[in-house]
Amino acid sequence: MSANVQNTDKAEKRAGVVKYLSFFRMKFISGLQYRAAAIAGIATQFAWGFMDILIYSAFARSDPSSLPMPMEALTSYIWMRQAFLGLFMAWYFDAELIDMISSGNVAYELCRPADIYGMWFAKTAATRTSRAVLRCFPILLVAFFLPHGFAMNPPASAAAGALFALSLILGFLCVISFGMLVYISTFYTVSSNGLRLILVNIVSFTSGELIPLPFFPDAARRVLELSPFAAMQSTPYMIWGGVMAGKEALFFIGLQLFWFAVMTVAGKLWMKRALVRVVVQGA
Repeated sequence: MSANVQNTDKAEKRAGVVKYLSFFRMKFISGLQYRAAAIAGIATQFAWGFMDILIYSAFARSDPSSLPMPMEALTSYIWMRQAFLGLFMAWYFDAELIDMISSGNVAYELCRPADIYGMWFAKTAATRTSRAVLRCFPILLVAFFLPHGFAMNPPASAAAGALFALSLILGFLCVISFGMLVYISTFYTVSSNGLRLILVNIVSFTSGELIPLPFFPDAARRVLELSPFAAMQSTPYMIWGGVMAGKEALFFIGLQLFWFAVMTVAGKLWMKRALVRVVVQGA
C-alpha cells in the first residue's frame, strides 16, 4: 500500500513539473516570434554599448586611477549587460498579467488546476528567456571580434566561467522572484504604474544596470552589494571579469541563493494572502 502511495506521489510531482514546463514552452515559443523587434533591439544595444565604452575610455585616458576596475573587465561588463538585457531589464513587466489582475480576469487563472505563482513564474521566465536568446548570441559573437579596446574578453579563468554561469542563473531567478512581488502588489492598488515606476528606477540604479557598483562610494557599495538588487545583475558580471573571485565570488553566489529563497517564500505567502481577499465582480 505504501509503495502505491509513493508511486502516486511521484507521478503527481512529475505531472506538476511537466505542467509548468508546458507553460514555459508555450510562452517561450510565442516570444520567439518577435524577430524584428529583436533586430532593432540588437542595433540599439550596440549603440549603447559603444557609447558606454567610449565614455569610460575617456575617463581612463584622462586619469587611469579614476576607474575602480580594470578597463578590460569593464568592457566585458558592458557587453554582458547588453547581451543579457532581456534576462535582467528592470523595466520589463508582463502587461498581460498586470491587466489580468487589474481587470479581474485573474478569475480565469484561478480556475486552472495549477499553482498561480508557479504558472506566472514560468511564463515570466519564458518571456525573458526568449528575448535574451534572440539577442545575446549575435551581440556576444560580434563583441568578441571587435578591435582592441572595444572587444569583450573571455572569463578570467575556467573557474570564473563556471561560477559566472551559476551566478547568471541565480540572478535571473532573483529578477523573476522580485517581479512576482511587483505583480502581487497590483492586487492592492487601483493602478500599479506609480509603484512600478519607483521600483524600476531604484532597481536600475542599485543593481549595476546603469553604473557598475564599484563606481559607487565605498560605504554605499558595501551596502548595495549585500542587497537583493546587486544579486539580480551585478554579481555574475563581476565574476566574469575577475573582479570577484574565489571565496568572495562564492559568498556573493550564496547571497544570491539567499535572496532568491527569501523573495520566493515571501511571494508565495503574499500571493496566498492576496488571493483570499480577491473579489471578482460581474454580471
